Amino acid sequence: MSIDSRLSSLDEATMAPEQRRVLDAILSGPRGNLDGPFLAWIHSPELADHAQRLGAFCRYGTRLELRLTELAILFTAAWWQSQAEWQIHAPIARDAGVDEAVIEALQAGREPAFASDDEALVYRLGKTLYTTRRVDEALYAEAVAAFGEPAVVELVGVFGYYAFVAMTLNVFEVRRGDGPLPFPEPPMSD
Repeated sequence: MSIDSRLSSLDEATMAPEQRRVLDAILSGPRGNLDGPFLAWIHSPELADHAQRLGAFCRYGTRLELRLTELAILFTAAWWQSQAEWQIHAPIARDAGVDEAVIEALQAGREPAFASDDEALVYRLGKTLYTTRRVDEALYAEAVAAFGEPAVVELVGVFGYYAFVAMTLNVFEVRRGDGPLPFPEPPMSD
């Protein structure tokens, strides 16, 4: 699938050795491709190196079920209206078991009707964190009781990392494919 962005193209023949090293690490890792934010981050190989390692952990190494991680990612993509993040993760979330009605509600900006308590808790935690920039004692205690303290730390990491991804994708207008965009583009002011 084609990827477009406002970034200058990188030519493998003229890449700096540090860019080549990071590109090789990304391509040989669990992702296997230079997709999404890595198109931007590779322009700064030091940032790309650190970000790709954190991202690999957030995506593949947390204590959370993939379904819950992908729900947190989709919530973040919808919150930031990140086109490519949504384009990349909606199919993954679907395959991981996130219900289609939940996916559609998130995309439309509505609160989903969750069939499972753990998904509703991930949603409430994300919405509270992004809306108030805090999590009150009761919600925190509920999350720790449900997932355990280490998993809550990791879930906050997933929200934070994918907000970073969304900002990167939005600033550099990364788009996957040439079909319709999942979110309307906001008008840009001069």
